[in-house]
Amino acid sequence: MHFDIVIVGGGAGGLELAARLGRKLGPRQGRERVLLVDRAVFHIWKPTLHEVAAGTLDAHQEGLSYTVLARRNHFSFALGELAALDGERRLITLGETRDERGEVLVPARTVSFTRLVLAMGSGSNSFGTPGAENAHVLEHASDAQRFHAKLLAAFAKASFSTEKTLGVAIVGGGATGVELSAELIEAHSELLESLGSEQRFRLDIALVEAADRILAGLPEQISAQARLALERKNVRVFTNTRVTEVKRDRLMTSAGEIPADIIVWAAGIKAADANRSLGLETNRINQFVVNDRLETSVPGVYALGDCAACIWHDDKLVPARAQAAHQQADYLAGVLLAAQQERRVDAPFVYRDFGSLVSLGENKGIGNLMGGLSGRNFFVEGLIAKWMYMSLHLNHHRAILGTGKTAVLALARLLQQRVSGRLKLH
Repeated sequence: MHFDIVIVGGGAGGLELAARLGRKLGPRQGRERVLLVDRAVFHIWKPTLHEVAAGTLDAHQEGLSYTVLARRNHFSFALGELAALDGERRLITLGETRDERGEVLVPARTVSFTRLVLAMGSGSNSFGTPGAENAHVLEHASDAQRFHAKLLAAFAKASFSTEKTLGVAIVGGGATGVELSAELIEAHSELLESLGSEQRFRLDIALVEAADRILAGLPEQISAQARLALERKNVRVFTNTRVTEVKRDRLMTSAGEIPADIIVWAAGIKAADANRSLGLETNRINQFVVNDRLETSVPGVYALGDCAACIWHDDKLVPARAQAAHQQADYLAGVLLAAQQERRVDAPFVYRDFGSLVSLGENKGIGNLMGGLSGRNFFVEGLIAKWMYMSLHLNHHRAILGTGKTAVLALARLLQQRVSGRLKLH
């Protein structure tokens, strides 16, 4: 197979880029020129994985089929995982796909390209902590679904136990850790409403952060508000606390042992170790080093999103956020479309930080918005911040579905929630 543009990774940035290019090139040319590769068959916006894990978002309802998206946005889709890259020959190899029994469903294939975009995202960084494999991670939809299954079993066990307590320890006080804590509290509250008094149990959540505050990458006001909101919900927040070992039923930390029935690792950022074998320059956390045009060390091969190390200012990297992937997809769409017409875009990529929003439950949120007109930052909280947080999700869907279909989808999900309830218990 040959395609002018091959995009590996159907996350926020990769999928938006494929959709933009496909629609621009049109029904006739798009499918022949643009190929999106992903190892999953459906797409879920990564910032919502903590909701899938807690059961407050249904993955089967939220997930969007890549094949359907490809048809509607005029690009091609291939199921597979990048196994090798030959930058000189302009070839990638996709590894074979197997089912649960190990039988080969799709054989290994090679695809030639004119230009390649790597958008494979990143995962958590265990920092070599002993026993880290005992903790759940939330890097892919499958991780969130496995965690949800474990959570449901733990709910059932705790409701019939003599202690009537379920302990959850979350390593990492970034956005994922904070938001997962809030969603678990919401899920527990919803569940208790359906249980008799003799089956009700306490949820004990411990959030462990090595830095001196949670949400360390955000302004101190947001960090302080988030900690206060979590502690009001009886979440134990440990800061300046380093995890030394992860055991199956407890965390060993610099502040002592923290017993837990379920442990989640949500700390750090690290791209896949396999990135080092692709013949491209990488940094210490396996991100592809790119220039100010998002091009890697091999001409014609680009990288965006969490797997790309792009200098922002003061030698800092563009942060691993959905808004960065969105901006990079928008920039690369212009670069690649210009290349199709044998033109060159000379303007470099410039990241603009529009602020950050964090969800703290069903009707609460906090965040800061960058005041582009006045030059000041604005602090938002409560229901307004929550609505703005939800609008980011809808804006992603609008980029890949269009305004009309996004409105219908949002309405359908609202009605479904009214009928089946907010918490998924199956």
